[in-house]
Amino acid sequence: MVPLDRPTDEELTRRAQAGESGALGLLLTRHQAPMRAVALSLLGHGPDAEDAVQDAALTALRRIGDVRDPAAVGAWLRAIVRNASRMRLRAVRELPGLDVLEQVYVRDDGPSHPERVVEQHAMRDWIWDAVEELPPQQRLVLMLRHFSGITSYQEIAEACEVPVGTVRSRLSQARAKMAQVLLSTAAGGHDDATALTEDSRQEAEVTLDGAMRGQLPVEILELWPEETELVGVLNKDGGRCHPFPAMRSTRDKGVTQHLRHVVASRDIAIWEMEAVTPAGIANPCPPTLAWLMFRQDGRVRKLRVVFPGAGDGSGGAQQLS
Repeated sequence: MVPLDRPTDEELTRRAQAGESGALGLLLTRHQAPMRAVALSLLGHGPDAEDAVQDAALTALRRIGDVRDPAAVGAWLRAIVRNASRMRLRAVRELPGLDVLEQVYVRDDGPSHPERVVEQHAMRDWIWDAVEELPPQQRLVLMLRHFSGITSYQEIAEACEVPVGTVRSRLSQARAKMAQVLLSTAAGGHDDATALTEDSRQEAEVTLDGAMRGQLPVEILELWPEETELVGVLNKDGGRCHPFPAMRSTRDKGVTQHLRHVVASRDIAIWEMEAVTPAGIANPCPPTLAWLMFRQDGRVRKLRVVFPGAGDGSGGAQQLS
């Protein structure tokens, strides 16, 4: 007999569909054992079975609104695990389970806004809190792959200055950690992810405007303290270098940068730009670039500028300075 104070599957499903992330967490915890049993029956003991369950948890987060019979949510969850396990057996998916993150990534110029789907269920902040729990190296590759326009393994490897195999490994670890954290943080409070990105967008617009005019306002100067380092291929000498000289060099060449997309967590921000170089300029800037910023206490600690798709193995970053 179900205790009176214990919500039924139907109640929890309807609450989850209404946007209560804690209700979904309870559902996944309640059905974790039968979900795992399905995975084990198809994949046997080993990491693949655990991965299939984690994939199913992430898929459930995205698709909970599709459940037509809330009382039968257990069967629905087991079916998702079964599908995830069969896809692993066929090995046709590169990163199963992370499709939930694609629902959070929104291009400003896109024809549709999948972000609204997540926001309707009040789960976007929950997902971003899970992203924040990842170690910085895993968080960066995840943000690039699923929240930015830098999506290929090769581009991510160049942006992070690591081998492609390391990118694959970090993404796999991030996916597993995401599933665990989403479950463990389901009932907690969450930061406003939209506000973080909007604040970063405003910082980007003011920074670009000030850099073009050669005068940054005080509040933006505080964002770029003397300790800020420019790292990566833009820093040709390899010594300690502040980003401002590179900004001035870009302005002096007449290159303009237009903000295209912003994604931000508490200590990592990615500003994607389109660059326009005046005609007749030797060694022109590639048309797309991204600023990868690593922050501490609200200030930029390191900046790496990358040029996805430049096709020269170094991201073409040397062409800016």
